[in-house]
Amino acid sequence: MTQPRDGGRADGQQLKVLGAWPSPFVNRVRVALHLKGLDYENVEEDLVNKSELLLASNPVHKKVPVLLHAGRPVPVPESLVILEYLDDAFPAAGPALLPADPFDRAVARFWAAFVDGKLHGAMVAVLMGPTEEARAAATEDTFAALDALEGALKECSGGKGFFGGDAPGYLDAAFGGFVGWLRAWDKIAGVTLLDAGRVPLLAAWAERFAALDAAKGVIPEPDHLAEFAKVLQARAAAAAAAGN
Repeated sequence: MTQPRDGGRADGQQLKVLGAWPSPFVNRVRVALHLKGLDYENVEEDLVNKSELLLASNPVHKKVPVLLHAGRPVPVPESLVILEYLDDAFPAAGPALLPADPFDRAVARFWAAFVDGKLHGAMVAVLMGPTEEARAAATEDTFAALDALEGALKECSGGKGFFGGDAPGYLDAAFGGFVGWLRAWDKIAGVTLLDAGRVPLLAAWAERFAALDAAKGVIPEPDHLAEFAKVLQARAAAAAAAGN
């Protein structure tokens, strides 16, 4: 399904996102485009039967997201690279996503990579773990990652509402793509990740982030993600059974 986005102009050059609604990596790109006020066309991919456009745009990994700018795919179809590309390609469109200060930029990049490496990896291990013991260990790893991000929010925000300070920026978009999954985790795994008693800053940040106009209509509803997670788990179980 293709959905147009109404907003700011992209210097007369069409932007198109090839994505899939459950993907936190796709959703961070869409939020970033909204924060920049850029028009784009959202193309919902069927990841079982991938389109010829997706296969041609990302022939190596064949994954989403892919950003096409004036018909050309961004050379590195990796979501964090796409966020930086938006700043570089459209410096006059909306606020910059990355901080101006080189040290702050490095910190934001570090924590965005941490989200993709540590947090995402742990959550996948909970979702797909082969045994109860493996899933329990991955849950502890997930909590440890969130504890670290709670500290990062305190450090990066300077006591303000977002990782970017007064307004959301690069790290907010990068981590914000996961907000739907974080909210759905009690339905998926029976565990509350955004526990205000344990990570009060993150819990409050997630509420502020989800309320942004840039995030509305992008962040999936928890019930929908829980249903999708069950499909993933069923496919994994079937594949494991077929391999035995």
